Amino acid sequence: MYIDSSRVIRSPQSFIRSKVQANPVKRMWSWWVLVLSLAAPLAGLAEEAPQQPPVQPLLVDTAVAMAIANNPSLSEMQARYEAMAEIPSQLGTLPDPVLSLNALNLPTDTFNRGQEGMTQMQIGLSQVMPFPGKLALLEGASKFEAMAAGNSVDEMRLRLISNTKSSWWQLYYLDRALDVVASNQDLLRQFIQVANTKYEVGDGLQQDTLLAQLELSKLFDQEIRLQAIRRNQAIQLNVLMDASPDAAIVLPGKVSTFMPSLINEALLYERAENVRPLLREKENGIKAAQSRLELARKEYYPDFKLGLTYGNRSGGNPFPRSGQRPDFLSVMFSVNLPIYHKRKLDRAVGQRNMELRKSRESFRDKWATVRSEISSASTDYMEAKKLFSLFQDGIIPQSRQTVASMLAGYQVNEVDFLNLVGSQVTLLNYEVQYWKSLTDARQALARLVAAVGEDKVNE
Repeated sequence: MYIDSSRVIRSPQSFIRSKVQANPVKRMWSWWVLVLSLAAPLAGLAEEAPQQPPVQPLLVDTAVAMAIANNPSLSEMQARYEAMAEIPSQLGTLPDPVLSLNALNLPTDTFNRGQEGMTQMQIGLSQVMPFPGKLALLEGASKFEAMAAGNSVDEMRLRLISNTKSSWWQLYYLDRALDVVASNQDLLRQFIQVANTKYEVGDGLQQDTLLAQLELSKLFDQEIRLQAIRRNQAIQLNVLMDASPDAAIVLPGKVSTFMPSLINEALLYERAENVRPLLREKENGIKAAQSRLELARKEYYPDFKLGLTYGNRSGGNPFPRSGQRPDFLSVMFSVNLPIYHKRKLDRAVGQRNMELRKSRESFRDKWATVRSEISSASTDYMEAKKLFSLFQDGIIPQSRQTVASMLAGYQVNEVDFLNLVGSQVTLLNYEVQYWKSLTDARQALARLVAAVGEDKVNE
């Protein structure tokens, strides 16, 4: 970037100062003309500008509540669970009975019902009866699967809360980082004015001003990058809340910086084992697999079918007895024959055994993952908490004192300008890391709550 050294060296203050010394009366009229020319259009803009309602700051709890209420993925999982909850009673009910209406042995020459003695009009009812215990096992397996689907909804809700909090805190960090960058831009402008003043009186160097301009340009570059990241982060948070991606998000300027102490990891493991929905989901999956294994073993036993038919006959009795032909009543009982053991039944039992084993191994894997998540989140939280305290109580105050001392020393030619700028850049990095450590701690705490399954993780 090309920098006009004459414009950098000769500041607006020095230019005005020279005009004041040249002609005070002309300078007074010039100032009045300038003020009036600027004030008139600005006053008109102020009158014409519509009043915009202030945007309410989005609190983290509000963002979480909106995500839970509006997130479509969570609603989809909830609908899936409600649909599966309707299945168990269907599977646990007997098959529908079969009503039959039959016309038997009609003579095709006359179709006269009274011509032949075996002609009858039948009405029948039949019912399939599965072997005792099969329906209960079918209903139980489906019920456990529905409960697992409910656990998956709770698990997704935990993940959604964690992701929403993490996204909110990341956005809060970016806002604070932008504030720090803007504050340092103002300080570097002051450095430039000091360097210009010293150069004008012959006590400074031109390269000091150029160095400060370079550092200021770097801050502009950093600001542009941070603003782009913030826009993308705001889009992610809006998506989680099912809001328009381009909706404006304003966060509060101040939040609580209190860092609670965590309970022992062993107690966190114990609580997670009792309440984490992911583990409950896997346990219900194991119970469903056990029920299906027992059902496969029940398939070695036959199912039954009961039937009852009533046949009405017409015509007279051909035997010496007088009167109408008697009606027929038929009772039927049948069973299926489960004879294909090796090719069907044994294979089914083996399949269900492997599915049960898979469910148990999946539980073990998820339990190890949960403990890993708890330990990792606890470690990240403790590290971020210590860094936050270190920046807050030690590094930031000391660095600010250093910059103030070096600025005073530079004004009396006791400190090199390069060291002054370097100390200010270091302070900038420390202030950004200060907010980063706060954000990291809050995000780690959100992950820990999700890993345990409840928010009772602090002492």
